[in-house]
Amino acid sequence: MLDKLTIKDIDCKGKKVFMRVDFNVPVDSHQNITDDSRIRAVVPTINYLLDEGAAIIIASHMGRPNGEVKKELSLTMIAKRLQRLLQKDVIMADDCVGEEVDRMKRELKPEEILLLENLRFHNEEKDNDSEFAAELAKHVDVYIDDAFATAHRAHASIAAITEHVDVSVAGFLMTRELEYFHKSMEDPKKPFVAIIGGAKVSSKMGVLKNLIDRVDKLIIGGGMAFTFLKARHHCIGKSIVEDDMIATAKQIMKSARKKGVKLYLPVDCVVADKFHEKAETKVLPVQEIPAEWMALDIGPATTMLFSEAIQNAKTIIWNGPMGVFEMDAFSRGTYKMVSAVASTYAMTIVGGGDTDVAIHKAGETSNFSYISTGGGAFLELLEGKVLPGIAALTAKPREGTADA
Repeated sequence: MLDKLTIKDIDCKGKKVFMRVDFNVPVDSHQNITDDSRIRAVVPTINYLLDEGAAIIIASHMGRPNGEVKKELSLTMIAKRLQRLLQKDVIMADDCVGEEVDRMKRELKPEEILLLENLRFHNEEKDNDSEFAAELAKHVDVYIDDAFATAHRAHASIAAITEHVDVSVAGFLMTRELEYFHKSMEDPKKPFVAIIGGAKVSSKMGVLKNLIDRVDKLIIGGGMAFTFLKARHHCIGKSIVEDDMIATAKQIMKSARKKGVKLYLPVDCVVADKFHEKAETKVLPVQEIPAEWMALDIGPATTMLFSEAIQNAKTIIWNGPMGVFEMDAFSRGTYKMVSAVASTYAMTIVGGGDTDVAIHKAGETSNFSYISTGGGAFLELLEGKVLPGIAALTAKPREGTADA
């Protein structure tokens, strides 16, 4: 991952650069941006390019318009927020391809910024269409990918476009994501602890299998824990379970024992008589879940157990909440784990699974070493997969070659 060219490896002075970002930010019913962290994350790259005198063409997707122009998914509000953050004019295009866009790109001057309209208003984007990618690459000297959150997608503005430009490099955000991931997975300080939550084992199976070979401790919470508890022959009531994953859960537990990895599961939980904010709740040991009740959060004893398990950690990676934290009655486990992880002296890296949302809500953002902007991309890296958006970037010359 670290053998790719970065923005610091090339000369951007006076060049026209195409910068792929992820401005797929949450908005409310009035189209007001409710969290602009993904926009702020790429400001350092943009400011660097402005200082270098580059002309910057910025492209992003927003939502899932499925090839249709949808006003509510326009990037117009993004242009306004970006303009405010940069304190600089941002030119907004009505499309991302076409004659008018070609003219705007051609006439773009150094230190000017052009924001293209939503890439996914065209199905060719998701189809990784080469002709569409060639249109995007017109009048472009350099391609910069600073959209780690979409790096697992083989889309036209991420993969195919690199075939139509001379050089493709990682921006500062992409570089930082990969460096932190390398520190945690390839060269972690020990003890190395992974905390994995969320609803389903099936969506994290590859992650769990890959982590077993690397971590010293593996903590499993959230709904997926109950598949493991059922594999241990516990009665879990109406808690979420994937019966077809029980054999896999047994295999992961067996592998952990064989490799000397300490695997932690909930010992108590918050149970409810129905999946509802105002449901009747109890805190019970996992052995005592009533047949008609469901577990929706880890309990206080589990929180203490998990917190103790991470106290001596030097590296912690976390993906996925400990319960249905969107409902206040079932949020305490996740928030207490946020506080516990934040109070350690470990390098703490969080990615996706709504865990980042919980950290922001808890006001603990500054107490984590790194919060990844990617959900699916972060998970696929945890699985050990090669991401299309990273593979497509230009490799650094090897030492001893003519270009080195």
